[in-house]
Amino acid sequence: MTHVEMLVLVLLVDAALGDPAWLWARIGHPAVWMGRLIAACESRTNHGAGRRAKGLVVVLGLVIGTAILGSLLAWIPDYGLLEVAGGVALMAHRSLLDHMQAVRRACAQGMDAARKAVGMIVGRDVSGLDESGVARAAIESGAENFSDGVVAPAFWFLIFGLPGILVYKLVNTADSMIGHKDARYGAFGWAAARLDDVLNYVPARLSGLLICATGRARAAFDVMKHDADLHASPNAGWPEAAMAGSLDIALGGPRAYGGAVTPLPWMNSFGRRDLTAADIGAAMGRLWRAWAILLLGLVVLVTLGWLTSIA
Repeated sequence: MTHVEMLVLVLLVDAALGDPAWLWARIGHPAVWMGRLIAACESRTNHGAGRRAKGLVVVLGLVIGTAILGSLLAWIPDYGLLEVAGGVALMAHRSLLDHMQAVRRACAQGMDAARKAVGMIVGRDVSGLDESGVARAAIESGAENFSDGVVAPAFWFLIFGLPGILVYKLVNTADSMIGHKDARYGAFGWAAARLDDVLNYVPARLSGLLICATGRARAAFDVMKHDADLHASPNAGWPEAAMAGSLDIALGGPRAYGGAVTPLPWMNSFGRRDLTAADIGAAMGRLWRAWAILLLGLVVLVTLGWLTSIA
């Protein structure tokens, strides 16, 4: 199978099955294995002088090792089944929609349940969030993770197959663990954070375009173009601003971390700011449509490939 054909299967199986919790409870998710390896390397090297250089060496070593492992697995003559299985394990579309759905349903059970549910998927302080704040956090998380968990893995799988998606997931996991601007990780995690920015540069913009195509395309594109750079991340603003424009809601804005309010700018500042659980459902619909557009594009590529081979 070609990478395009395998990716079609990956997207379909992931959408149908999601994350099999029973399996990962027994053997551990690949991202958990990566996290343990990253944590072990960090604990042994993140001290003394030259922390930025040490972090760079660790990240490059892990990337090279992961690429070699992925290449060896991809060379196994199994008709691409192992690559498909690896892709499914590292694809997260169904998972991110399930988490958004959990937040939407929790809103009907009261704010304590809603805050607890959204606290599972965001890093901000959720203790003071009302329904609007919970909905905004869930929608922002869904839009960003559509890029990080769906489009970026698909992009790197399409280009490099299993080695590509494994390396991407490793770097993305490293960024989430050590790519923080604090005393412990600021220097050591610099390489992981910068490499994650590079690997997500194209996928984030593709994600924004896919979301724009799901509704209010012109307005969504204008908001994305003008407001994406307002986000603190060089990449997350693209899908989030696109979602804000597509739903005509305001995303971003002030939020609390560790009890301190951070005054962040609004994306689509003239959009509606009073959000409800229904807006989470609307955002989920947009993400399913964006996924379908991505899948349709891949199916067209597969069909063209087949027609070319016949001709």
